[in-house]
Amino acid sequence: MDKLLIALAFGLVLLIIYQILRFFTIYSIVRGKKRPTNLDSFNKINGILMLVFLFGGMFLVFWYSSKASEFYLPESASVHGDWIDDMLWMSIYITGIVFVVTQVLLFYFSYKYQYRPGRKAYFYPHNNKLEIAWTVVPAIAFIVMFIIAQDAWGKITGKAPDDAVLVEVVGQQFSWEIRYPGLDGTLGRDDYRLIDAVNSLGMDLTDRASYDDFTSPQLLVPKGRAVMLRIRAKDVIHSVYIPHFRIKMDAVPGMPTRFHFEAKYTTEEMRTKLGNPDFEFELACAEICGRGHFAMRMVVTVVEEEEFNTWYREQQSWLSRNPEYLSKVPGDLKPLARAKMENSYVDSSNSFSSVFFINGSK
Repeated sequence: MDKLLIALAFGLVLLIIYQILRFFTIYSIVRGKKRPTNLDSFNKINGILMLVFLFGGMFLVFWYSSKASEFYLPESASVHGDWIDDMLWMSIYITGIVFVVTQVLLFYFSYKYQYRPGRKAYFYPHNNKLEIAWTVVPAIAFIVMFIIAQDAWGKITGKAPDDAVLVEVVGQQFSWEIRYPGLDGTLGRDDYRLIDAVNSLGMDLTDRASYDDFTSPQLLVPKGRAVMLRIRAKDVIHSVYIPHFRIKMDAVPGMPTRFHFEAKYTTEEMRTKLGNPDFEFELACAEICGRGHFAMRMVVTVVEEEEFNTWYREQQSWLSRNPEYLSKVPGDLKPLARAKMENSYVDSSNSFSSVFFINGSK
């Protein structure tokens, strides 16, 4: 492959040199310093080269596209990923057809209407119908594609289903931090002014929703259930990128973003599907964020919902693992904080806790 590219580059350089020499020849003819000789043969050669370039170029385009297919996006493992793939291929097919038609016409016309003695160019300055056609047709195509894309974008960034699992993803140089709400299903407030060596997320302990929140070294989500990612950053712009789920959303300091998805396969099912026992879903950073950018990698694990619920109930709250921070809880809220630390507080009016974790089923 490398040798082929080198040969093509060398041939292109020779062609450029040849054309430069031809330019000086034509320039001399125009200035009347040199009489034209063999123009017919030169034009025939150039016309034939146009066709050679057309067929050779088209062959290389399709050959290389096929050869590079292994580097295309991996198989979609989320519901909305199928929508995105459909839109991507629709765009490729539309632009591909336009590309082929325009290139064929461009090079064929260059060959067909090459210079010949006695031929006079037809002056065709304007055509209203043609102008309207090549303006309206692309406009309609773009509008249709925009409507389809906007519908998909609204679904994945809008309101998540009521039973969605809420997960906070926080980017920092050069790692990710994950926080889940407790059984109340509500994440507590955060404040960057509260960040310290232990409270790295700046959890606000004056908010009662914070007391049962817990952190995790991995992003673990259930299969077949919506997951809402609440995304933010602590320092510079990062970008949450999970290619198998077709997720890419910037993490911006001071401006939380969100993205919800539903996984179609568990990690084990994906390993079987790909024939790769070491496969892992990966959360990476897609924004150059500093010298350690390459290290921003986290494993994403997808499990069956029952296994996820069991894991969720077994997690210790951040406050129970850092009891010294109980002193920062307002006095009147300490009994509630202690109850949530022990997972003994349940809000029966909250569908997230009472239906999905206490009863353990939908």
